Amino acid sequence: MKTKDLNLAYKLRHALDESSNNLSTKTFERLASARNVALSRKKQESTVTVFATQAALAGHAASVPRNHFAWIGRMGLAIPLAVLVFGLMGIYQFEQHQQVIEAAAIDAEVLTDDLPLSAYLDNGFGAFLAKEED
Repeated sequence: MKTKDLNLAYKLRHALDESSNNLSTKTFERLASARNVALSRKKQESTVTVFATQAALAGHAASVPRNHFAWIGRMGLAIPLAVLVFGLMGIYQFEQHQQVIEAAAIDAEVLTDDLPLSAYLDNGFGAFLAKEED
């Protein structure tokens, strides 16, 4: 809490303590019974499972700050996401490299072939190649 909030809480408590001396017995009994009802409805304290870090198991728990390993929890999503992004970037680069290699191989075959380049542009040559494959 902030200092201002604590000061306000102390002032309110002091004012309530001063005014509680002026309460009638009937009002005091009603407040006491309301307090007892509220306490009976209060949730039971539950146990909390805490996982100890390796440093705490080694006996260094007092020297390790409480949130010293909190960054590990925050990295639980960031690290797999970063691996996924870099993996996808690597796959993309590999595919681009493969396309360049294939295009270079086709270009090398076309340039070293005996046919003139105009033959590849002829529509009849495409039909001839399709008929030859059958």
